[in-house]
Amino acid sequence: MLYRLFGKSGLRVSEVALGTMTFGPEWGWGAEKDESKKIFDAYANMGGNFIDTANRYTEGTSERYVGEFIHSDRDHFVLATKYSLFDKKDDPNYSGNHRKNMMRSVEESLKRLNTSFIDILWLHAWDFFTPVDEILRGLDDLVRSGKVHYIGISDTPAWIVSRANTMAELKGWTSFTGLQVEYSLIQRTPERDLIPMAKEMGLAVTPWAPLAGGVLTGKYLKGETGRIAENSARRNEKNMLIAQKVVGIAEQLEISPAAVATRWTMQQSFTSIPIIGARKEAQMLDSLHCVNIVLPQDIVEELNAVSAIEMGFPHDFLASEAVKTVVTGGTFDAIVR
Repeated sequence: MLYRLFGKSGLRVSEVALGTMTFGPEWGWGAEKDESKKIFDAYANMGGNFIDTANRYTEGTSERYVGEFIHSDRDHFVLATKYSLFDKKDDPNYSGNHRKNMMRSVEESLKRLNTSFIDILWLHAWDFFTPVDEILRGLDDLVRSGKVHYIGISDTPAWIVSRANTMAELKGWTSFTGLQVEYSLIQRTPERDLIPMAKEMGLAVTPWAPLAGGVLTGKYLKGETGRIAENSARRNEKNMLIAQKVVGIAEQLEISPAAVATRWTMQQSFTSIPIIGARKEAQMLDSLHCVNIVLPQDIVEELNAVSAIEMGFPHDFLASEAVKTVVTGGTFDAIVR
């Protein structure tokens, strides 16, 4: 396992993160404690140190399991959790991005994790209610208190993240150092704005669902039906063609489709630290093969081609030859970039 710097910080995290949404049986499809520990050990024994959980995962069981698993070597592990999602239904202040929920959620996570600090606290999802400055000031207070070391933001429009980090820089508050988004061979839309923003602002990107809910393992090509409704939306004709390409390349390279799909996210031109999860130890070991391989450039280009998306306006417009000509006076190719 190699390590990457977490955005514009000196924090060293392993090149893949362990996703623990599957730790706990409360949602009907997760792993029991013994199997969760095997999954954790498989990751840790490969040198992994970056653990991703959240207050909401399996009704808090994920955090409790993680806290127990890392307790004997707490300072070795980089522990990331999240706030924003509800801990209690039918109460408007037990969820959201606002300060009251932020502080309550962090205190509850610290108890479940049995730790005095969180290495990375993610805002889990934008609520479109809370002012940006309220969020930033609350997060900055948590960092200054020592309860949180770094902050990241997940599932939020690019313009909001850009505004937030610009505001934080101007006011001397803690800035976001990481961006978490869904990103895979069948979900490349973050390439339009979110990922270019992350590159410009020096944010580490931690893609979730790099296997697209199992679609890219090829299991649905074999007739499996899956466990969650959203996977049906992922199984359209184009995505099945992408999955077929991944499986074909895996057979050619004699590695697993999971390793191919995950490795593709790791070989992008930005700091990409995919989050890999599993319900069984064998699945984790299968995915972890991604750290032992490098995809040849021609293979990467094949995968890029089969999964290509339209960038849309203004990207396609600005990339057109006519526009490049008028904004550079016909000297575009002569300008060193």
